[in-house]
Amino acid sequence: MTEFNGLGLHLGNLSRLSRAKTRSISPENFTGEKGKGGMSTDGPAANAARGLGIGWKISPYIIIAPGETRELANIEGMGAIQQIWMTMAGGKWRHSILRAYWDNQEQPSIECPTGDFFCVGWERFAQVSALPVCVNPGRAFNCYWEMPFRKRARFTMTNLSDERIILYYQINYALTDVPDDCAYFHAQFRRANPLPYKEVFTILDGVKGRGHYAGTYMAWGVNNSGWWGEGEIKFFMDGDQEFPTVCGTGTEDYFCGAFDFDPGVVERDRPGGSAYVEFTTPFAGLRR
Repeated sequence: MTEFNGLGLHLGNLSRLSRAKTRSISPENFTGEKGKGGMSTDGPAANAARGLGIGWKISPYIIIAPGETRELANIEGMGAIQQIWMTMAGGKWRHSILRAYWDNQEQPSIECPTGDFFCVGWERFAQVSALPVCVNPGRAFNCYWEMPFRKRARFTMTNLSDERIILYYQINYALTDVPDDCAYFHAQFRRANPLPYKEVFTILDGVKGRGHYAGTYMAWGVNNSGWWGEGEIKFFMDGDQEFPTVCGTGTEDYFCGAFDFDPGVVERDRPGGSAYVEFTTPFAGLRR
């Protein structure tokens, strides 16, 4: 049996041993080096932690000034990102741009506002309890997408807002062998404001090669009193022209709901009438 490399870890294979090396980058250990965490003596919280001493929250966050780009992580070697946690004090979620670069590439494979990357696009907390992304009380952003790299992984954040960002973050990863058939993770952001009447909004385009389409997060602002959800999600694949290969029945159906996200369709005598109902599941949900 081929030795387990530690990737794709889940409850069913948690007992399998591997030679993967767990590492973590945060403001307490910018390089992720073994035994190098908590060594700061002059971090931004040094005054607040003056009674604690070295090793105790002297450098729990970084400050990103308006217009500034900061490097969050620069990892050399082969392995995979396994979890990202972050939270922000100040700044704007839509105006803080998260980027990730794999294997010394010049253009990022991830380029997305931080809030939208973590499925909260409206500058306010909304709990999300999905398997790949969780947003938990206290405005805690969590991502569990596995992101392989073979030579290097690099993350940056750009502050496009007019106020500083106080960013707490932790990027957890494994240094291990990556099989040849592992693909790279990509995420992009698109916006139309407003989308003209009866116009088509393109979610994704220009993708070539083999891969898996993992999913979509959509922040939808409504500018009228009508029902907004009859948009059919269409997938044009491998040369499709006028007609798609995959064609859905409506926006709420694509996001695994039904009938306007409205239980009043079933519960006609529901007090107060019908209304959108929020839900969050391992793979889909609706938040307002």
